[in-house]
Amino acid sequence: MPKPAEAPAQPKNPPASQRGGRILLITLAVLALAAVGYRYMVAPQGSEEAASQAAGPPAPPVTVAKPLVETLREWRDFTGQFEAQESVEIRARVSGYLESVNFTDGQLVKKGDLLFVIEPRPFEIALDSAKAQLDQAEAQLQLAKVQLERTAQLRKNDYASQQTYDERAAEVKSATASRDGALAAVHQAELNLDYTRVLAPVSGRVGRHEVSIGNLVMGSTGETTLLTTIVSLDPIWLMFNVSEGDGMTYKRLIQKGEVESVRDNLVKVEGQLMDEKGWPLKGQIDFVDNQYDRSSGTIRVRAAFPNPDLFITPGQFGRVRVPMSQEKPTILVPDAAVVTDQSVKLLFAVSEDGTVVPKPVELGELADDGLRIIRSGITKDDEIIINGLLRARPGQKVTPEQGEIKPPAATPLSQK
Repeated sequence: MPKPAEAPAQPKNPPASQRGGRILLITLAVLALAAVGYRYMVAPQGSEEAASQAAGPPAPPVTVAKPLVETLREWRDFTGQFEAQESVEIRARVSGYLESVNFTDGQLVKKGDLLFVIEPRPFEIALDSAKAQLDQAEAQLQLAKVQLERTAQLRKNDYASQQTYDERAAEVKSATASRDGALAAVHQAELNLDYTRVLAPVSGRVGRHEVSIGNLVMGSTGETTLLTTIVSLDPIWLMFNVSEGDGMTYKRLIQKGEVESVRDNLVKVEGQLMDEKGWPLKGQIDFVDNQYDRSSGTIRVRAAFPNPDLFITPGQFGRVRVPMSQEKPTILVPDAAVVTDQSVKLLFAVSEDGTVVPKPVELGELADDGLRIIRSGITKDDEIIINGLLRARPGQKVTPEQGEIKPPAATPLSQK
């Protein structure tokens, strides 16, 4: 019988795929052991760094300071325009040829200074004629009086009728009226002659002459000729508009007794020109209009300021600030420290554990040197972030560094 076929002999070495898998496992095991050994060898040196990474990034540094507390007034600023208290158009009051101009354009003049001369000769002749007519009327009146007296004597002896006497009395009254008319004509002629000398009605700065010598000016009828203008300079007014909201705020303060009424008292104010720092001008409110303008919703207010050096010119713009409180301790912080969240104004305070705490505040006016008045929302003991706001987030930790809020260099009016 044939022998059954024998099974093929198995190779002594495993296939290459099996050998590769074993090598990979051995390599991974070696790397794992190496990593464990490295950890035990190196971990003591890097433990602090690992702990730091596990704890997260360090708290960002910010500068904090307690609010500044100063005794001062709160003010409200307004922009306005300076106006002359007296602005006069100098016009001819009689007609004639302009004979002379007695000033230099733009010079300062005093009340009563001679500015123009209109040819006076026609008016001198008119005055002489009026005086002659007055003399004639005086003579007629004297004659009428004599005749009346004579008729009265004759009437006593019945040598003159009552009608004759009445006629003589009427002639006296008529002559008296004629004399009075002639006297008035003399006064008018004298006045017209005076009008040929055009005098400055106020002291101030004169404008340019509008008419040259030799031109005919009109002053008796129709449109009179404009000769020049004069504006007074000292004192000078600053006119400004106050909104209805500001006006109501001020009235509420008057009711509380915190400020004086501008209608009952000359409230002291401070002013400045547009290029000035501080408030060097000292004046007072002397007028408030009687109604709000319907189109703008504002009311006109006027402040008077001395201008002894005549530096301010009518038409310039300026600013005025009005007191909105009495002297009182006031909290100040840098205006740059105020954060706006939609319509809410915030200050970031730092608690004792370094946490940022947002505090809604009510803002007052901007004081000197960029400091903002805080009416409510914080206390004088709060630590407010004044620098590093971009690194602060509400509820997060920060590293506070102590700073200082410096007081304003300019001293408010209430401290002077």
